[in-house]
Amino acid sequence: MRFGERLAKATAEHGPLCVGIDPHPGLLDAWGLPRDARGLERFALTCVEAFGGHVAVVKPQSAFFEAYGSRGVAVLERVVADLRDSGTLVLVDAKRGDIGSTMAAYAAAYLTDGSPLAGDAVTVSPYLGFGSLDPALEAAHASGRGVFVLALTSNPEGSSVQRAADRDGRSVAQAIVDQSARRNAGADPLGDVGLVVGATVGDLGIDLSDLHGPVLAPGFGAQGATVADLRAVFGRDLRGVLPASSRDVLRHGPDSASLRSAAAAVRDSLDL
Repeated sequence: MRFGERLAKATAEHGPLCVGIDPHPGLLDAWGLPRDARGLERFALTCVEAFGGHVAVVKPQSAFFEAYGSRGVAVLERVVADLRDSGTLVLVDAKRGDIGSTMAAYAAAYLTDGSPLAGDAVTVSPYLGFGSLDPALEAAHASGRGVFVLALTSNPEGSSVQRAADRDGRSVAQAIVDQSARRNAGADPLGDVGLVVGATVGDLGIDLSDLHGPVLAPGFGAQGATVADLRAVFGRDLRGVLPASSRDVLRHGPDSASLRSAAAAVRDSLDL
């Protein structure tokens, strides 16, 4: 079963929510954990216990694991393995983007069977040219995995690049949408090439109607986005939109049952 099919099945069963595992130093402090690899491991595995088998998608933020070196990466590998064993889809938030053999190496790490870092999908950056993503797109297609391409992010610096227009007046973000849509042509119910579009971007300014793929919408909850914001950005029909929430759920730790309840409350609040 391809990633788009697995995602549609997971959201039908558990609701359209992606919960992040972001072991931010401030959250480690709030949970009473040390800022070291031991604290990272306790934090991450508590999240796995809370969310595995209970939400559609879990998104570990790779940077917070990499910050602890090889021991942190080993924790990320265990998180990926344990979540996949629970039947939960894993989106590794790595935002990789490069060219040629380097991009191929990233693809091997995050999208190839047998790699301990390969979840079910990975976030990638197209800002060296959409064609630079070909090794990742090809690896994802070969292994039945997915990619989420940064298109319109909610950070204020992003708009100077993403909303810039080419000579025909088409924005960079729209060009990314259009090229992703071509990769998803004919897919049912969803293609394997998704986009990242912030839930707090306000005026969308791009046409997603032909995408036929999922849209990850970070910014829900602690970053301020509400269901009303989701509808303002994406319209009334939110099929295929996957709101992401991290700190708004994680602040309920360290008790795993409380984390699970918080995730369920956020999911139920979506009313999508």
